[in-house]
Amino acid sequence: MAEDLRAGSIVEADGTVPPRPGEIAGSVDRLLAEFLAAEAAALTGLDPGLEVMVTVARQMVLGGGKRLRSAFAFWGWRGAVGPDRPVAPVLPALGALELLHTCALVHDDVMDASATRRGLPSAHRAAADRHVALGLPGDPAEFGRSTAILIGDLCMVWADRLAGRADLPAATLIAARRGYDRMRLEAIAGQFLDLLGDGARESSSVGRALRVARLKTASYTVARPLVYGAVLGGAAVDGPLARAYTRYGMAVGEAFQLRDDLLGVYGDPLVTGKPVGEDLARGKSTVLLELARARATGPAAVELGRLLARRAPADLPRLAALLTRTGAAAEVDRMMADRIACAFAAVDDAALDPTTREALACLAAAASRRAS
Repeated sequence: MAEDLRAGSIVEADGTVPPRPGEIAGSVDRLLAEFLAAEAAALTGLDPGLEVMVTVARQMVLGGGKRLRSAFAFWGWRGAVGPDRPVAPVLPALGALELLHTCALVHDDVMDASATRRGLPSAHRAAADRHVALGLPGDPAEFGRSTAILIGDLCMVWADRLAGRADLPAATLIAARRGYDRMRLEAIAGQFLDLLGDGARESSSVGRALRVARLKTASYTVARPLVYGAVLGGAAVDGPLARAYTRYGMAVGEAFQLRDDLLGVYGDPLVTGKPVGEDLARGKSTVLLELARARATGPAAVELGRLLARRAPADLPRLAALLTRTGAAAEVDRMMADRIACAFAAVDDAALDPTTREALACLAAAASRRAS
């Protein structure tokens, strides 16, 4: 049901038929495609040279993704307004979250020097390839990085422009914008702490890795989009529904990041769309890694330190096996189960209609079982 976030939509052109569980992604994709076609035409009308940047930007937005943030925002809204309200007036505000997410992904790939995203070239690599294909002067790699930074900025502007098209009272949009801005600030804070890594004044620990996960993933992916949707539906930002969504969202968001930690070591690159071991190769502090550091003793601790210091791709199978032997992977599984149980409890306690309750329960379960 809600685990299939790429399902097509049954929303009619006039927006009178609300989507069933799992179908919001199709509506968001269509909206984004229409919006970006118009925005691309306006930009290339300024100068044909902008086509390179605009083409790569559209590829990044429309080149796949689970549309999780707009899905959570939709169900946050749906839980506030009930089952019969048409989605068309609020849909631009939901779709804006996917443009914001693209901004974050593009900049993240630049900072991490990631070659791929969703199985395709990352924005800076795609722009560098266009530089070569067009025979432009200068260094393709530098052109690619600079273009990607601008693409991220462009997607941030596009997000604001799209959100402003929501057909909602101005007071509602202003109230929702406060939470939206806080979400952006927290995501930037979490990204910088992730970048800081072991250079932080506080030594790396499981607690610090969880703090980064809460800021960078839990708040930004689940909790804030849910509350954003609820406020778009007229709910109070500090009311009982928002509190229930925050409780649910932080639990599911942490489970989502914990699953990311496991996929980063044990996932299938053909499914995840990214090489295995990237975070370990960069020395990033994850909950999985910090648990292994805390649990490893004797020869295992020595071997773990040596493998992490070398950061050699050839060592990844041995490192993955070591993370398993320390019990860190099993502990991450347990932590995910605890958080999903907390999310189920939050849903059970909230005053929600049965369809919204079921959709949120399915999304929570999917967060800890996904393969990509």
